[in-house]
Amino acid sequence: MLQILNAPNEVLSKKSEAIKSIDSSILSFIEQLSQALESATDPIGVGLAAPQAGKSIRLFIIKPKVNSKISVFINPKIVDQKPPVKTKKGQKHKKLEGCLSLKDIWGEVERSPEITLEYMDKTGKEYTKVFNGFMATIIQHEMDHLEGILFPKRVLEQKGTLYKSEKDEKGQDVFEEIKI
Repeated sequence: MLQILNAPNEVLSKKSEAIKSIDSSILSFIEQLSQALESATDPIGVGLAAPQAGKSIRLFIIKPKVNSKISVFINPKIVDQKPPVKTKKGQKHKKLEGCLSLKDIWGEVERSPEITLEYMDKTGKEYTKVFNGFMATIIQHEMDHLEGILFPKRVLEQKGTLYKSEKDEKGQDVFEEIKI
């Protein structure tokens, strides 16, 4: 089975190349990527980009819920996005993110609530589709992977806080702020 790479592996910081054709090696890689995502349990993964499995190609998969089917995105491109939303008190709306390549590291990231994405599926069919909410967040996180960006960079750009998680005696996650 494919191994998910951990930072600071250099593949994770490289910009990915476009896929020129969807051949049997790409389809086999998608299957392996899917198996790796399905087997990620601590934490449960909701997305996995090709660079996280050692290939600098523009491909990622997502599975937003445990019972969701895996969706494949080849050569994705964000063509439009709404500005991030502020809360009723005027604060920036940030969500806690983690990453399968950064075990036990978490941070609050402000993302666009709605994006329009152009991409191909594994059959080569082209789409232009609007995603919002959690799906938009996952896609933006995975798109960052294709650009060689890990989410802590976004946290630091936004002057946010990073956290390290550990399990307590009951097996519950406990978060501690990382001093930078």
